[in-house]
Amino acid sequence: MSPPVNAAPNLEFMSEADLQNANAAIDAADSVVRNAVRKLAETGSIDADQVLAYDVAHAAAAVETARAMIDYGAKGEIEAKLTCVFVADVVADLAGRLWGREKVWGSSVEVLAHTTGFVSTWRDPGVLAELAFTDGPRHLDDDFELVQDTFRRFSDEQVAPQAEHIHRTNADIPESLIEGLAEMGLFGLSIPEHYGGFASGGESDYYGMVIATEELSRGSLGAAGSLITRPEILARALEAGGTEEQKQTWLPRLASGEIMNAVAVTEPDYGSDVAGIKVTATPTGSGSDAGWLINGVKTWCTFAARADVLMVLARTNPDRSLGHRGLSIFIVPKERGDGHGFELTQAPDTPGGGGKMEARPIDTIGYRGMHSYEVSFDNWFVPAENLIGGADGEGRGFYYQMAGFENGRLQTAARAIGVMQAAYEAAKNYAENRVVFGSPIADYQLTRAKLTRMAALIQASRQFAYSVGRMMAKGEGKMEASMIKAYVCRAAEWVTREALQIHGGMGYAEEYDVSRYYVDARVLSIFEGADETLCLKVISRTLVNQLDA
Repeated sequence: MSPPVNAAPNLEFMSEADLQNANAAIDAADSVVRNAVRKLAETGSIDADQVLAYDVAHAAAAVETARAMIDYGAKGEIEAKLTCVFVADVVADLAGRLWGREKVWGSSVEVLAHTTGFVSTWRDPGVLAELAFTDGPRHLDDDFELVQDTFRRFSDEQVAPQAEHIHRTNADIPESLIEGLAEMGLFGLSIPEHYGGFASGGESDYYGMVIATEELSRGSLGAAGSLITRPEILARALEAGGTEEQKQTWLPRLASGEIMNAVAVTEPDYGSDVAGIKVTATPTGSGSDAGWLINGVKTWCTFAARADVLMVLARTNPDRSLGHRGLSIFIVPKERGDGHGFELTQAPDTPGGGGKMEARPIDTIGYRGMHSYEVSFDNWFVPAENLIGGADGEGRGFYYQMAGFENGRLQTAARAIGVMQAAYEAAKNYAENRVVFGSPIADYQLTRAKLTRMAALIQASRQFAYSVGRMMAKGEGKMEASMIKAYVCRAAEWVTREALQIHGGMGYAEEYDVSRYYVDARVLSIFEGADETLCLKVISRTLVNQLDA
């Protein structure tokens, strides 16, 4: 006999009032966030109030995610229920952040008092248990359903069967996967049609990228879901500042997958604080021999061995007081290597006398297949035409990089959604088949409540990703791209943790995929803009600046 599930309110019918109450709850949460932003503005120093700034950034991101769910909730009864569950969790989480810190936040918990009935209903354990195994449709049109089906099929048939081997042995990504995705047009999704890609300049570009990335990450974050990230960043940097000749030279080759690239920005002493980087590019030669000599060390260069070119951010002006205004971006060609690192040398007759490039692999607990490296440059020569933007691009590398990273943050959020979806599906399957104390654990209230909250969180993250994509297609949404990256990547840690917990002891065993999802998810809040940096340096500062405006 299955264990009893606590009695819950009748959820057979949803009324318009439920969504109205959800909207009112979001408005109340938003008022708390706005008061806290005012407190930050009054103090005049986010660095002096980092705890508040960090919490406010995540709370603001949660509110914006909830707003994206409201539109979704209006599309049907299941959608409305998931929306209410998610909004109730957002408000409850905010109340927890606020309680005991009312003076710091500039609001009393009483501001949320009128939401208590709504929150109580939709956080009721019986309600959550009753809604278990309710995922909700995505509401994609036929074209994007085809995109989803196509990449899901490739992920299921080609990626997933190899994912565990790649993870456990820290193997290289098979060329068959890269070639297959190139044939499907993956690398051209964000590149304009007139440069050999498939991007038309509208919302569909972002939708296609988000959908494809989610499905591939569902198969494997390290072996497939991240393959488009680096081409996306370099392509956007070229579109933002490249000369026409550079675009004609590099974009078609990126779109076809003829060349793959890595990104070399981070240094041992400088991560998110790129303004302080030390790697230098010094002009050398003249005429046809004109170029730059790159010296210094980069770290966390993911995919650097397999890559055909590196996108290198280097200091071209020795005046360090210029900060990011003294930085430029170079496209640095190289030979392919393997996952064990590489050592490359240029011919002695190369301008500058022939340089050297070495890479040391950095072993990681997850996100395997891509491989990360510490790369050192010793007088590595790069032709003058490989400075993005040419002479006009000198000193503008930071801005071109940010153009790439803004899109990269949305793409990273899509990766997190794919990992969450895989973990959720694994948890559901295991719960239905694992019998404990005479019943499948899927019958237990606690398991069911967890699954419901996972489903609501994943769907909310997905809908916010679509919303941010629409903004970015209009040239907007820079802050929202940081919000979704910060919020969804943290969410992935919780979802994969709970999925592993549902597996019990077997979740800790490598023979179950869920252990891979768990360690893979942990990196998401670190790369492409660390969580703390996005919250303190981007989101909270932008919120304060918007208040002033």
